[in-house]
Amino acid sequence: MNTSALKELIYKMADDLLILGHRNSEWTGLGPLLEEDIAFSSMAQDKIGQSYTLFQMLQTLGEPAPDTVAFTRKADQFHNCQLVELPNGEYDFSLIRHFLFNTADALRWEMLTRSSYEPLAQLAQKIRGELRYHTLHANTWIKQLGTATEESISRLQSSLNVALPYALGIFEESPNEKEIIGSKIFDGEVELKKKWMAKIEEVISSTHLKLPDLRTVIPVYGGRVGTHTEHLQPLLDEMSEVIRIDPSAEW
Repeated sequence: MNTSALKELIYKMADDLLILGHRNSEWTGLGPLLEEDIAFSSMAQDKIGQSYTLFQMLQTLGEPAPDTVAFTRKADQFHNCQLVELPNGEYDFSLIRHFLFNTADALRWEMLTRSSYEPLAQLAQKIRGELRYHTLHANTWIKQLGTATEESISRLQSSLNVALPYALGIFEESPNEKEIIGSKIFDGEVELKKKWMAKIEEVISSTHLKLPDLRTVIPVYGGRVGTHTEHLQPLLDEMSEVIRIDPSAEW
């Protein structure tokens, strides 16, 4: 098994979850409804916990401890897609991002239940259960607000148009893609993207939203190889504030 390819896959998954978890946690106390405040906080906690488990897995593969890789790297050392690092904006943008990312994330973990790397396959069996609520929550609100008022439909549509190029960046292929697929660690980003497109088309078709032709949308790539927006480093600085004050502090 190609350990470098395996670690690259785990790093991008862990970084996606860590960064989006922190972004979602910013809704704590600010949600449009008390229930949504609680929901986003709970899902943020799930994501950060999942990222921690992946960082622990990386440590067994020879990488530094979870606290070190999560809180001491600079932006250009992170492998997350740019979608997850964008500011929350208004609730409509966060909801669209929640829908687009979690659809892909749930499908990825489902595919990983068949991974040849047994620790990852076992973890996938557990995490895919946690994600059922995340995708149910996202799909429910997209369907409700996507068929509600003219304003809600318009706002969701605008956010969908903005987020889609970044969402396609989720599927940026790894330089080790052939090794990942060949060693049966994961079926690959192309296969994941196909499943994702079918799923989001299914949900969007039940609303008044219009999904742009994904064949004409230019993906925003770069995040997987350390190219990020100006928004990531300030978020990392905020996340690492405690460990910079007290290096002995633990996750």
